[in-house]
Amino acid sequence: MLRAFTLLSLILVCLAVEPAAVSADEPTEAEKLFALKVQPLLREKCLACHGKDADKVESEFDLTSREKLLAGGESYGHAVVVPGNAEESSLYAMVKRTEPDFAMPPKESEKLTEEETWWIRDWINGGAPWPNEKRVSEIYDQYAEGITWPTSGGLGDDWTKRKYKPEDLWAWKPLRKADSGKGNAENGSGVIDELVGARLKEAGLQAAPLADRRTLIRRATFDLLGLPPKPADVDAFVKDSRADDVVFAELVDRLLASKHYGEQWGRHWLDVVRYADSSGFANDYERPNAWRYRDYVIRSFNEDKPYDQFAREQLAGDELAAKRKAESGKSDKEDARTTELQIAAGFLRMGPWEHTGMSVAKVTRQQFLDDITDTVGQVFLGHALQCCRCHDHKFDPIPTQDYYSFQAVFATTQFAEVDGKWLPSENLNGMEEDRRYHQQRHEANQALLKTLTEKKKENEREWFAGQGLPYKSREEAKKAKAPKEHFPPNNLLKTPDDFGQDRIGRKWQTRFSWEFDRFKPVAFTVYNGKTRKPKGSYGRIEPPADPLKEGTLEQTTILTGGDPFAAGTPVQPAALSAVAALTETEIPEDVSGRRSALAAWMTSPKNPLTARVMVNRIWHYHFGRGIAANPNNFGATGKKPTHPELLDWLASEFMRSNWSVKHIHRLIMNSKTYRRSSGHPNPKLLAEKDPNGQLYATFQPRRLEAEELRDAMLAVSGELNLTLGGIPIRPDMNMEAALQPRMIMGTFAPSYIPNPKPEDRNRRSIYALKLRGHRDPMMETFNQPGPDKSCEMRDTSTISPQALTLLNSDETNDRALAFAADILKKSDSDEAAIEAVFRRAYGRVPNKDELAASLAHWREMETVQTKISFSPREYPTEVVRRASEENTGEPFTFTEKLFVYEDYVHDLQPHEVDAKTRALADICLAILNSNEFAFVY
Repeated sequence: MLRAFTLLSLILVCLAVEPAAVSADEPTEAEKLFALKVQPLLREKCLACHGKDADKVESEFDLTSREKLLAGGESYGHAVVVPGNAEESSLYAMVKRTEPDFAMPPKESEKLTEEETWWIRDWINGGAPWPNEKRVSEIYDQYAEGITWPTSGGLGDDWTKRKYKPEDLWAWKPLRKADSGKGNAENGSGVIDELVGARLKEAGLQAAPLADRRTLIRRATFDLLGLPPKPADVDAFVKDSRADDVVFAELVDRLLASKHYGEQWGRHWLDVVRYADSSGFANDYERPNAWRYRDYVIRSFNEDKPYDQFAREQLAGDELAAKRKAESGKSDKEDARTTELQIAAGFLRMGPWEHTGMSVAKVTRQQFLDDITDTVGQVFLGHALQCCRCHDHKFDPIPTQDYYSFQAVFATTQFAEVDGKWLPSENLNGMEEDRRYHQQRHEANQALLKTLTEKKKENEREWFAGQGLPYKSREEAKKAKAPKEHFPPNNLLKTPDDFGQDRIGRKWQTRFSWEFDRFKPVAFTVYNGKTRKPKGSYGRIEPPADPLKEGTLEQTTILTGGDPFAAGTPVQPAALSAVAALTETEIPEDVSGRRSALAAWMTSPKNPLTARVMVNRIWHYHFGRGIAANPNNFGATGKKPTHPELLDWLASEFMRSNWSVKHIHRLIMNSKTYRRSSGHPNPKLLAEKDPNGQLYATFQPRRLEAEELRDAMLAVSGELNLTLGGIPIRPDMNMEAALQPRMIMGTFAPSYIPNPKPEDRNRRSIYALKLRGHRDPMMETFNQPGPDKSCEMRDTSTISPQALTLLNSDETNDRALAFAADILKKSDSDEAAIEAVFRRAYGRVPNKDELAASLAHWREMETVQTKISFSPREYPTEVVRRASEENTGEPFTFTEKLFVYEDYVHDLQPHEVDAKTRALADICLAILNSNEFAFVY
């Protein structure tokens, strides 16, 4: 029977048994249990009181070694551990909590689970062995499935061998080797079907039949191009007499060769890297040259640039450019490739950032470093690192030291806008038209400032006269070293209107001047060097001639609590220690080369994360969910892969094919898994066996994303301008939203104004100006993500504003009217017109009932429309703003000229067409609101 005694007086005294010998042979089950389960449990639950601090060991009982365990604690002679007999061991009873007064650990919230008590029981029954650290490491290497655990790294032994569930660390394990029959392009799609089919067989679920050709061409075209297929292409695909596999494979190849492929898949990437054309926060200045990074991404996907190269260029393009420049002797202005590499490094600056006269430089600098550290972790490695800023990660093997060592890679990274060269593939059209618009705004603002300057001078003259002094400007008084009382006040403006307009004018002068950089071959990029006092986020940052001459060469330290003013232990640049052993890459401490080395580590074939993350993203965009359902989070809190062998096989294929994204597209899309119908022959069984759609028995329908919806409407209406690239365009926006008062820089922001010409406004949505502080309400309503955070997957909500937007907005109604007018121009009968509407929107002809209903509705609506008259839509040429002026507290007004609307060419309007066209537009509007148009099946 156990004897009662307190926890603090617990003495673990074993029978006189020699320590278990450590054998070089196969470890015993008890040794494996100790290494993999018991020792991590002791570290987590016991060492805080019994061994973490040698000077504060509770009851003199130390659990850091078997020798100390056997030595016991305070002088109680009870045998609490009997090796080989857990039932006679007091320790086992205490962890089971069968005697509540002597339970261990003492806190109820920390009690061991039943399974954990079994570990203690089986370990004691196995002789309570305690293998040394070398033996423990050998056991981990052999039985922990290749997981490399972080070392203590100066943080103390508590970190080493920290306890994690092996299933939570799946992403850190080496890629599984493919079976002998798997791993080549010829049977690649079959491998996907085999691995998916095995799971279906386990579940007792039959796969749906293959979808019909009309469904497949629409699915594939939207997937790869983000556009609906043309009716002629649908007809040719459907009527092709060759085998389905052959015809579909050719279709996939043709779509991948399209220049519009890069626009669709580049858009996915821009979601992940949070691309925007402005800085965000309170000072939402436009970034006039960010658009060149957007076009770089599109080109890279179109060229099928190897993903490892794509990653290296974005992480270290400036370093690669410097190396190229040194080898060639050409400047940035002479070498297009050097400029492109500089543009690629703009990835490092895509996040929101601001620095003002009221900002603390150390804080804004640390905000950038924290942001880019976390972003690189999510984008390329599938791990959010921000959790480690203040403490060791609680669920993933990433200590705080790793976080700051990883951050040290970016400690010498500085912002710059550098002069470069226009690339041969860059679209420079539309610049003159846009420059004219910017010039008009700039000149109007200059005229305002000139007027206010004249008022200031007149008020100065009055002030001097009132003082009985001869007139002198402040500058003249300063030169003459006049007494202080002879200086006029700093601002002699009198009215609230003058004060308010002066503030706006000065802010806009800075803003408009920088925006002219949009028309220059400037790269929005970075360089390596010392950290200088930052310039605000409102203008161009010139790189210094000598990056190491002025400023501070940052030494990264662990920041206590993440506080930039609480520097702790210094760290050196390094990769994540959990996979560091899998590669030989070392990060240099030199100012330059750190990011290149990190990129080499990331894209090493031995690094299991990077390839897994990217192929999972590709799968996600094809099927609506990743094999691992959280593309940015492969950690313990993310969802585990549903088909881990498939994910690893795709990652291996990705690297084997020279990191070709298009190769992965072909493998996925040519599989039967991708070509399944969205309907299942036994829906009840499907709902029972696969309620979450994780087994891919069917293809899951998806709604078009916001940009796809707008682009598809423009495509079927015949208005879409398919020109690639160039400066951001400004589509029409709901007028109320476009002209809403918006405050930035402590004053009003300029109004949103569309391009004056339809051919510019009606280009693809990826080219639309993307302001962080001024979202397009239609895009936002249909779940376009905000660009402040990396978006791993878009939400798909179903809310009433979506239906109201599609039915009532000017955007949709303008498309419907243009759709109807274009159809009537090209149709010789009403029946042919209805058929053409269905063919463009759905890729099929209407059935008998649909045709009859459409014709009947058309006639009915024509009667209604005959009785309605329409007036031209009016556009404002100015907008008046009112606010309280901060110096006086009095209200002031400001009139902003909207120059674009002076020569704005509107889209087709109802007053310009007859009743028959407007009636057909009503049918077109209904078609654009239908599920068959808005969804891909």
